[in-house]
Amino acid sequence: QVQLVESGGGLVQAGGSLRLSCAASGRTFTSYAMGWFRQAPGKEREFVAAVSWTGGSTYYADAVKGRFTISRDNAKNTVYLQMNSLKPEDTAVYYCAATLKVAGTYGPSHYSYWGQGTQVTVSS
Repeated sequence: QVQLVESGGGLVQAGGSLRLSCAASGRTFTSYAMGWFRQAPGKEREFVAAVSWTGGSTYYADAVKGRFTISRDNAKNTVYLQMNSLKPEDTAVYYCAATLKVAGTYGPSHYSYWGQGTQVTVSS
């Protein structure tokens, strides 16, 4: 079992940057691949990025490739999402997720644990 808590969301103007954090806690002795998802009002939850805890592999949705960077600090049990050149279309609730499966460009069903989400709003 793992508990996830997102932070760092907020309001930013188009072209700006924001850094999301996801802190993991719990007495677990296995490694987790981590992912970021987002969901806008009236839309389905969509994959944003993923990273493996045991390797340096990263994966991105085409919509954010080149603008977003996912990273992790295993010593702090924290995964980050650095978001640059933000666009109004990036506005959504962003969720952190963990899975015992391998990392990749998988959908929400690939993940077992979820945070509560953090709101990101990009104004024009």
